[in-house]
Amino acid sequence: MIILGVWDGHDAGAALLVAGRLVAAVNEERLSRRKLEACFPHRAIAECLSLGGVAPREIDHVAVATRDVAKTLARLVPATRERYYHIRRRLSPPDMGNRISHRLKQVITLWPGFWGTDLLNRHLLRQELAPLGLERTPIHLCPHHPCHAATAAWFGGLDEATVLTLDGVGDGLSGTASLLEGGILRPLAHMGGRDSLGLFFEQVTHLLNMRELEDEGKVMALSDYAPPIADEDNPLLDLFRVEGLTIRGRLHGEGLTRYLRTVLWSTPWERFAAMAQRTLEVVGESWTTQILAATGQRPLALAGGVFSNIRLNGRLRRLGDGCFVFPHMGDGGLAVGAAAWLQRRLDPRIPIHPLTHVALGRSFTSEEIGRTVRAAGASFREVADPAEEAAARIVRGEVIGWFQGGMEYGPRALGHRSILAAADQEGMRDRLNLALKRRAWYQPFCPSMLEEEASVLLSDGDGRANPFMTMSYQLRPSFRRRFAQIASIDGSCRPQMVGTGADPFHRLLKMIQKKTGHGIVLNTSFNLHGQPLVHTPGEALAVLRQTPLTALIMENILVEKQDCHD
Repeated sequence: MIILGVWDGHDAGAALLVAGRLVAAVNEERLSRRKLEACFPHRAIAECLSLGGVAPREIDHVAVATRDVAKTLARLVPATRERYYHIRRRLSPPDMGNRISHRLKQVITLWPGFWGTDLLNRHLLRQELAPLGLERTPIHLCPHHPCHAATAAWFGGLDEATVLTLDGVGDGLSGTASLLEGGILRPLAHMGGRDSLGLFFEQVTHLLNMRELEDEGKVMALSDYAPPIADEDNPLLDLFRVEGLTIRGRLHGEGLTRYLRTVLWSTPWERFAAMAQRTLEVVGESWTTQILAATGQRPLALAGGVFSNIRLNGRLRRLGDGCFVFPHMGDGGLAVGAAAWLQRRLDPRIPIHPLTHVALGRSFTSEEIGRTVRAAGASFREVADPAEEAAARIVRGEVIGWFQGGMEYGPRALGHRSILAAADQEGMRDRLNLALKRRAWYQPFCPSMLEEEASVLLSDGDGRANPFMTMSYQLRPSFRRRFAQIASIDGSCRPQMVGTGADPFHRLLKMIQKKTGHGIVLNTSFNLHGQPLVHTPGEALAVLRQTPLTALIMENILVEKQDCHD
């Protein structure tokens, strides 16, 4: 069975599931070069078919996530989707029309779909798929939160789990709890969109003059810089309560906005961010505790945009018997979820293979890279050992671009399209934030470390690998000064734990371990701020030209800064 998964909303993308194995997954932003693209993913679909070596006529089913009224209107009038994209990304001025559009979007998103939207959606989707040769392929509309739950349940390699989803809103819901037993996912509880922790945090992000659905991580980072706040002094904690297996919100919509705006009026930004972050953690942990009491102590499996919050994930990790967060936890992962949900529905006998890596995009040979570099007028040389070359440069203080194998799927750079630097060089965080990434000074960078080093460097590791950089851990106090560049001021960090199957990145870390005593490196995404991760060698060369990177290693091709001219 070959299933094409499609998501055509925020962070649109496509995925190809062949006999239960995820063979390709790409988000449209990497191809359109517009961050968090919101359109029908024609390019991503074509790319997945190419990567999988599959012709359109070989596709058995197309699985499309979400069928609510807002998504139906966006498919019917694509201009509204484009308008909201410009509003959300602050690409258009904050005039009255945009404020009204923003408010209407928040209201309409709460309306679930019905039989009429299903008929209209299938008609509109068939029109979009026809130019790709898929006009006769059966189209299935897949529910939003079950798609999230499918990614968490079936790609973590778990036999049983408590499966939780939390996001803003999709198909009228903001969260679900399910039980995975014997390969069967059984729903336990759900929350409506009016009780959404995700919409709450989006509102906080927007009121802090940041971009919702994009800058929530900045809110989390800013919260570190507030003085301690007692829970009884945090008015935001009163906005939610846990009732049994669900979360209830006290205020909704415009009422919530007015309340948050009033609190913010007399509150410093960093304190407001800290109160919101604390609310998310306390409510999320209380809800999860109630769910685990009902399901028994078992592993947690998490998906949905709220679980991009690594501090919340770090707290939940300590509650269950292990924790898996699907690496593309937000709506950008819905294409994979739709394909998996549909396959389990059509033929549950076909096992879904666990996700062992996210290098699901296109790779480039050294010959292809060499032709691109020559065409750009740059010179290069081949290196016998790219990992050794990179390690030597990193240890002596250089910041390099690292471009190896297939492009990562999801929001994290995991050693395929990465910018790498020493994790123990004083001042590196400020140097990268201000001169290279050109972003807020308080945003931390993350480490990639050898899996074997996790128990040495981290004080709260649980012996389980976290290869996808999805949750927070604490550096041991003895290492916090040395590795301050890859941790927040409280000593927390978001590590990628790299195992032996991740060559040549694993070899690079082994080389650094040999030279410095510890296999750890600062790893950030290979992109300019506000742009998607680089996809092609040409895009990597452009970043080399425009930033203080000293060198770029693509497969075994080394391009140095002085050899790359405009």
